[in-house]
Amino acid sequence: LQTRYQEMPEPKFMYGSHYSSPGYVLFYLVRVAPEYMLCLQNGKFDHADRMFNSLAETWKNCLDGATDFKELIPEFYENDSSFLVNSLKLDLGKRQGGKMVEDVELPPWASGPDDFLQKSQEALESQYVSEHLHEWIDIIFGYKQKGSEAVAAHNVFHPLTYEGGVDLNSIMDPNEKVALLTQILEFGQTPKQLFTIPHPRRIIPKLKSLSRTSSHSGSVTESPVSPNEESFEDLTEESITLAWNNIAKLKLDEQYKIHKEAITGIAVTCNGSSVFTTSQDSTLKMFSKESKRIQRSVSFSNMALSSCLILPGDTTVISSSWDNHIYFYSIAFGRQQDILMGHDDAVSKICWRDGRLYSASWDSTVKVWHCVPGETLSSKKHHFELLAELEHDVSVNTIDLNAANTLLASGTKEGTLSVWDVPTATVLHQTQCLNMLCCFFFFSFFFCTDSRHLLSTGEDCSFKVIDVQTGMLISSVSTDVPQRCFKWDGNTILSGSQSGELLVWDLLGGKVIERIKGHTGAVVSMWMNEQCNSAITGGEDKQIMFWKLQY
Repeated sequence: LQTRYQEMPEPKFMYGSHYSSPGYVLFYLVRVAPEYMLCLQNGKFDHADRMFNSLAETWKNCLDGATDFKELIPEFYENDSSFLVNSLKLDLGKRQGGKMVEDVELPPWASGPDDFLQKSQEALESQYVSEHLHEWIDIIFGYKQKGSEAVAAHNVFHPLTYEGGVDLNSIMDPNEKVALLTQILEFGQTPKQLFTIPHPRRIIPKLKSLSRTSSHSGSVTESPVSPNEESFEDLTEESITLAWNNIAKLKLDEQYKIHKEAITGIAVTCNGSSVFTTSQDSTLKMFSKESKRIQRSVSFSNMALSSCLILPGDTTVISSSWDNHIYFYSIAFGRQQDILMGHDDAVSKICWRDGRLYSASWDSTVKVWHCVPGETLSSKKHHFELLAELEHDVSVNTIDLNAANTLLASGTKEGTLSVWDVPTATVLHQTQCLNMLCCFFFFSFFFCTDSRHLLSTGEDCSFKVIDVQTGMLISSVSTDVPQRCFKWDGNTILSGSQSGELLVWDLLGGKVIERIKGHTGAVVSMWMNEQCNSAITGGEDKQIMFWKLQY
């Protein structure tokens, strides 16, 4: 086929017939719709040896033949197996060997027609198909359907099979036009091209060795790795999986009213003993988990603080403020250590990765700083070097980085999500996730652990999953009220609601699994430990709540 294609004059095509046409559909359905086949074949059935006699024969013809490229039809994955059985006792002819054409011969692994359909359905829903489904979409409906990509993929059919392949209005001879229309109808038609960029992979739940049964059963699926050979990372991953499988069992442990306004940020020391919170009341507070009391309260200015984080080593807390500044607070010395006057408007969110500070601001920029922490002596200051400035059209509300620190996602007040290549400081693509006309803005979004997807939530009362590679919106889940903050593992979401509840969501099912009563106002900030078995939430009710997983 390739040799013929290379030697063929324009317009070239790889395949002289198509994968979908009325004749091919009726080839499979002749036993249940014989009248349509007779209509197509001028009152006669096709030659007995060319009928749909056997799955093995049809497979071999498509695999090896130079003229047969027919695809399977939906009936192969439905529940009615009558098209495989000659229940109408039709006289479909006698084959060359003398055998009458009756029921379709099935593969040896199928005990009967119904079993064949059931196993076909299971194959279609298999992990392999889920992982490669987007490749088929690219070929049939996507960017490999036409043009140079189609040529590279050996996916070129006769020009008449493509939409717009011939200008019928330019043909003046009515007989020629009718003949051409008949040829197009009977020859087969390529579907309308829906996508011009690679389609994202399907979101697939990761299959862990721990089963999704109750933790009390102790049921574990077989694993080729013995318990003694499992690494610490494997055990940690399994404990995280177990935690997320039981996240609906999260219970309120303690709650404290520690601020005068809404709590905007939560950060916890490595040993879990101290909890730092920022608030719109302009204060940074240090709460002792052991003594259950506020140990420190710091006010840097009279403006609200928007977020906080703790630097590695638990020596310094960084807080972002609506007064355009970023404040560094020394835990050891109990005082302000540094001020970074880095923006021209409120700083909305900060992130820290590998000695770099990422700051988002209402001044329409995200800035990347190389930060060399000062020594604990008060005379030593941090040194800041501006590495990059990522410019936006409007205020930036939130940011997140992928695990490799190579991609940064930013969300604006007009609902535009941008994905940036951090090393080159260039935007890869932008997606209008929220309704710009209604001025919806992002509350929060985070990369998935594999960095392939982003999950966002905003004022438009929905979760949206975005493919990182293409910027394409993959799915959207509606929520009754806005979800202000969340954590997720790629499949399950724990969100803080405008209503004050914590909600557990099945993302793939698009539904709420559990509603957990919590704050009396909106939940606006959330922290979760590395093992994902405890959480802290902050609300507009000025309270922090401590949550524990109770298996």
